[in-house]
Amino acid sequence: MKLHYKIATLACALLPFYAFAGGNPDHVKLPGNYQQIFTQYDKSNRANQTQVAKFFANEIAVASYKKGEEAAPGSIVIMEIYEPKKDAEGKIVAASDGIFEIEKLAAVAVMEKRADWDESFSSDDRTGNWGFAVYSPDGTAKSNDLNCVQCHTPLKDQDYLFSYGKLVNFTKK
Repeated sequence: MKLHYKIATLACALLPFYAFAGGNPDHVKLPGNYQQIFTQYDKSNRANQTQVAKFFANEIAVASYKKGEEAAPGSIVIMEIYEPKKDAEGKIVAASDGIFEIEKLAAVAVMEKRADWDESFSSDDRTGNWGFAVYSPDGTAKSNDLNCVQCHTPLKDQDYLFSYGKLVNFTKK
């Protein structure tokens, strides 16, 4: 019986880490009206080839990359993640340009860079002062078993962004 209590206690203690392992919505918020005030710089199939994404950046990020610098504090980059349309056989439908046709929004991932994070936001939960969070289409925090920090940390030379090249190229236009 004591073992059951220990397991239950351990599960309750670890649940918050599992539920938001892909980010920290307590510190990284979903900006309201970002689709109207941010710049969409790309739409492409995700590397997993099972989703399509639209990428947005705020003016601070765009201005930083236009200057050839890394993103300044206050930069926010957003990735809308969509489920693609599928045909009757369950195969993903792509448009003539190869980009998957969009069925519905599945999640919104937010990266925010700040130099003044609250001390309660551990540096272990950030990468290069970038914080992360994932939201459901309705704007509520989404549970996510991916570890954003672990995947973005190797991208130091790309300012920790998977879409860095696309954003930099966009700013050169």
